[in-house]
Amino acid sequence: MEDVGIVLVTIGGLLLLGLVTDVLGRYTPLPRVTFLILLGILIGPDLLDILPDISDDWFEAIADMALVMVGFLLGEKLTISSLREHGRAVLWISSAVVVTTLLVTLGGLALIGQPIVIALLLAGIATATDPAATTDVIREARAQGRFSRVLEGVVAIDDAWGLLAFSFMLTAAQVFAGDSGGAESLLTGLWEIGGAILIGVGLGVPLAYLSGRIKPGERTLSEAVGAVFLCGGIAIWLNVSFLLAAMIMGAVVANLSHRHRPFHAIQGIEWPFMILFFLLAGASLEIESLPEIGAIGIGFVVFRIIGRIFGGWAGARLSHADPSMSRWMGASLMPQAGVALGMALVASQRLPEIADVVLPVVIASTVLFEVIGPVMTKIALIRVGDAHKSPK
Repeated sequence: MEDVGIVLVTIGGLLLLGLVTDVLGRYTPLPRVTFLILLGILIGPDLLDILPDISDDWFEAIADMALVMVGFLLGEKLTISSLREHGRAVLWISSAVVVTTLLVTLGGLALIGQPIVIALLLAGIATATDPAATTDVIREARAQGRFSRVLEGVVAIDDAWGLLAFSFMLTAAQVFAGDSGGAESLLTGLWEIGGAILIGVGLGVPLAYLSGRIKPGERTLSEAVGAVFLCGGIAIWLNVSFLLAAMIMGAVVANLSHRHRPFHAIQGIEWPFMILFFLLAGASLEIESLPEIGAIGIGFVVFRIIGRIFGGWAGARLSHADPSMSRWMGASLMPQAGVALGMALVASQRLPEIADVVLPVVIASTVLFEVIGPVMTKIALIRVGDAHKSPK
């Protein structure tokens, strides 16, 4: 019972701290996501160390619940009408950013003398983004316009391309390392994507049918939360991408049902989960790994930034988007978090001999990209004119 009390006190305190960061985000140029992550670092084990040890036990569950809701809400943006209007830009930009980031990181790390196995793995990991941070900055800035709508579409499918790219890079790295499990890694990556699509469609169709027949209010909330958590749970159980599965389910519901009650219901309860997610994510970041980043880590950060910026420019030009999109889309896609860490852990399990190099680099770069990434996204939204001043 004592542990339960500690958990409740901790959750209550963190949610109230989240209100403080929301106020700071309104009165300063920094987005609230950055404040939440910095505050998480401050109260985490590397600095003040005031979180109870048991927080590690329930952080993963909170993170999964928050991200599965993010995926579902992103799916709402992938309607046929939206894709008709912005689909060309979304597909060109998302694919160009992933391919360019991969090639620039791979080539850059190889040029500075890094082993091909490490270069392949870090290039695949560099393609991952953080849709949670990006979408929250869009929401906080009350951004409206073509740029923000395309950005939401890009982050919705970016990690699907990233998972596929990472699977190919992991397969190639295992071949170069003399490991016979390369084909198995590729099949695993394809299953993560294909299985997620099957789950999303399988649950999205009945949810779309129900959403027009259940009265709004508590019943709609139960319907939406139950379906989203069920989707995430099944995806995790079957070892597929729960973020992609939830996104596909949201897209199916948005396209088959003209009612948006499930999305409104999730939006109403999402923010408390996001507060806990970002605070605990910041607390889990190991800032002592920053001095260990070395030349390979600096190269990884620099090459990823170059790849993102050039990829956003190339994708926007290929889709004949306006100049502001080509200038700022890459900069708005800098946040990187949980998906990248997950990729690094998978790579370390498959090739344990490189774990002591890959893990510190990814952890340290995640700290940097999670702090500066949302700031870059907010700057991009302001510069293209999509951001609106938040009410005080």
